[in-house]
Amino acid sequence: MTGLSGKRVLVTGGAGFIGSELVRQACAAGAEVVAVDNLVNGKRENLADLDRSLRFEEADIRALERMAALLQGVDIVFHLACLGVRHSIHSPRENHDVNATASLDLLALARKQGVSRFVYVSSSEVYGTARWAPMTEEHPTFPMTVYGGGKLAGECYARAYWETYRYPTVVVRPFNAFGPRSHHEGDSGEVIPKFVLRAMASKPLMVFGDGTQTRDFTFVGDTARGILLAGTAEAAVGQTINIGSGAEIAIGDLAQKISRLVANGGARIERVDPRPGDVLRLYSDPARGRDLLGYTPSVPLEEGLRRLVDWYKTLGVSAEDLLRQEIERNWIKEGASHHA
Repeated sequence: MTGLSGKRVLVTGGAGFIGSELVRQACAAGAEVVAVDNLVNGKRENLADLDRSLRFEEADIRALERMAALLQGVDIVFHLACLGVRHSIHSPRENHDVNATASLDLLALARKQGVSRFVYVSSSEVYGTARWAPMTEEHPTFPMTVYGGGKLAGECYARAYWETYRYPTVVVRPFNAFGPRSHHEGDSGEVIPKFVLRAMASKPLMVFGDGTQTRDFTFVGDTARGILLAGTAEAAVGQTINIGSGAEIAIGDLAQKISRLVANGGARIERVDPRPGDVLRLYSDPARGRDLLGYTPSVPLEEGLRRLVDWYKTLGVSAEDLLRQEIERNWIKEGASHHA
C-alpha cells in the first residue's frame, strides 16, 4: 500500500471486524496508527498481534473533548465506528446518535484540527433494495432501516463538508464484508459467520424469508484495502465509491454452498420468518473504485469461506462454545418478546 508510510492515521472502530483488518494493513504499510474503539462491538484481541506502531485508545466517539485531543497531528481519519443494522431496529435513537450525529461532530473536529483527509465509511444499506443491478453510485438511496438512514446522513454530511468548505472527504460504501474476526455474536452477528459456525456445530442454518434475497460479499482483506486506497488516492476526494466484489449470491444458495464446504452437504437448512427491514437485493458495480482507486478484489467467495473456516479452527474454541454468544433473532432487544 503506497502513500501511507510515515502518515499518522486515526481509525475509529479500530478494534472491530473491518476496522482491525484496516489497522493491520495500515501498520504493515508503515503508518503510525491510532485505533479508537469503545469495545461495545470491537475486541481488544482483534489487535493483540500488532506491533508497537499501533496505539490503542478505548474511547467513545461521542466524547468530543477526548476525540479532539486524539485528532491532533493526525493526517488521515478512517471513520468506521458505528452501531449495526439489527441494533437500529431495537434502539433507533442511539443508532442515529452514533452513526449520524457523531459523524457530523467528528467532521467538525477533524477540520478544526487540520486533518488532511476524512474517509467516511458508509454502507451499501443506504441503497435499500436494488432497483437495477449492478448498482452504481448513482443508484437511488432508499434505506430500509434507521441504520441505513443514519449512514446516509453521515455520508451526506461528509459530502457537504467537501462542497461547502472544500474540506477533503471521501465516502466509501462497502458491500457485505466477511472473513476472520467477523461477528457471529449479539446484534452484530452476520450471516456468513453464523452459517459457518452452525455448519461446524451440526446445527441448522437459519435462512430468514425465502432465501432469494441476494448480497454482494467481499472478503474483509479486500474491503479494508479498498478503504485504505480511498485515504491516499487524489482522484477520490469529494467522491462516493462502492467497495464490492461485483457479484451477487442468493442467501439460500449461500447456505447450500457453506453446507457443502463445511459439512459435505449434510447441514440442515431451516427457513424462518423474514427479518424486518431486510434488503432484498444488493449487487455492486465496482467500476468507479477500479477507475479512481485502482481497486479490484482478489479473494473469490469460496476461497474467502475456506479462510474463515481455517481461522475458526485456529482459535482453540469449539463452534458450539462460540455459538453460545449467538442471538438467533438479533434485532429483538434482550428481554423483549418476539413480537416487539
